[in-house]
Amino acid sequence: LDTMPTLQPASIDFACEARIGTAAELDPQLQEKIQSLLLAIKPWRKGPFSLYGIGLDAEWRSDLKWNRFAPRLGDLRGRSILDIGCGNGYYMLRMLGQGADRVLGIDPTPRYLIQFEMLRKLAGGSLNAFLLPLAAEQLPPRTPLFDLAFSMGVLYHRREPLAHLAEIAGVLQPDGQLLLETLVLPEDQGDILVPRERYAQMRNVWAIPSLTTLTGWLGQAGYRDIELLDVSQTSTAEQRRTPWMDFQSLADFLDPADANLTVEGYPAPRRAALLARW
Repeated sequence: LDTMPTLQPASIDFACEARIGTAAELDPQLQEKIQSLLLAIKPWRKGPFSLYGIGLDAEWRSDLKWNRFAPRLGDLRGRSILDIGCGNGYYMLRMLGQGADRVLGIDPTPRYLIQFEMLRKLAGGSLNAFLLPLAAEQLPPRTPLFDLAFSMGVLYHRREPLAHLAEIAGVLQPDGQLLLETLVLPEDQGDILVPRERYAQMRNVWAIPSLTTLTGWLGQAGYRDIELLDVSQTSTAEQRRTPWMDFQSLADFLDPADANLTVEGYPAPRRAALLARW
């Protein structure tokens, strides 16, 4: 992080993509140095980014997910946002691009904090977005600071999903909103799946509810005006191995004979995004 230069890009575009600067702004030697520094802290899970002409092709095509529900959120101007489990901050940048006044991300993984701070330096150091190395359960209770909270890809990693929903409610202002994105079970597969050991090779997946069960959880936790924004089965075009994340990815976690099943025989990853009001 210390060796990453702080640059002043001529332009930034977070509205249509996650782009900082252009290739014309750097000489080839500096561009090569920056790419080497970015590669040194892989894996990059969320993206893609365009950084002074460097195409950072992360494991997740997070832009596809963003484009599925962001139009339903509308203009984010004047809104203070919390992004729980924010990873390297990709979605925080896109929130800024959609007008958010300020964004706070929390994620306990040190690598993601360093990745985000590298992006900040490349953007001139003045982004109105910040990342703290905290887990959701470390949020101070009953501190209603945010108009909107995002919890994406977190709920199924929590042993007590209702406790997670309550933690988020504690930091929302009255009438604040939650964007919840999580794994869901097809309705014809039952109310809830509790994997025996692993799900799609992940150890810490505790429960995957059906959409009906998930909506019920939100209601039990006190949320209202629950709206389904999207349901999509994750494809290998959206989550895959790249030079920026060269470990196993989704294709390795699916049954090679049937892409609708995981290697353990469970329904393949299917994700829902819901918007609810507190």
